[in-house]
Amino acid sequence: MSDHSHGTHEVGEIPPANTGLIWRTFIILSVITAFEFTLAYLMKAGTLRTTIFVLMTLVKAFYIVGEFMHLKHEVKSLIWAIVIPVVFVIWLLVALLTEGGAIGNAVFGVH
Repeated sequence: MSDHSHGTHEVGEIPPANTGLIWRTFIILSVITAFEFTLAYLMKAGTLRTTIFVLMTLVKAFYIVGEFMHLKHEVKSLIWAIVIPVVFVIWLLVALLTEGGAIGNAVFGVH
């Protein structure tokens, strides 16, 4: 009736929390965000400000992917296999939006 065993499962030592890495990530992202916030109030709206915002957002995105998805600990070929297509897709979107705007201006006379 009672043929099963009551084995115990040994649990190894729990590693200490890596809160230093989390705080460092928090501080880095906070500094970049504070810089973006400051630029939003100090710079006039225009292409330069928008470009800076997009670049800083990409820096934060790649940093988050590297830290929290552990991509920075992978082999370089895997990183490049992910980064290069993303760069080309962003370039494609910018090119399509630019050309689409130019075609819209030429065909419809929209300025």
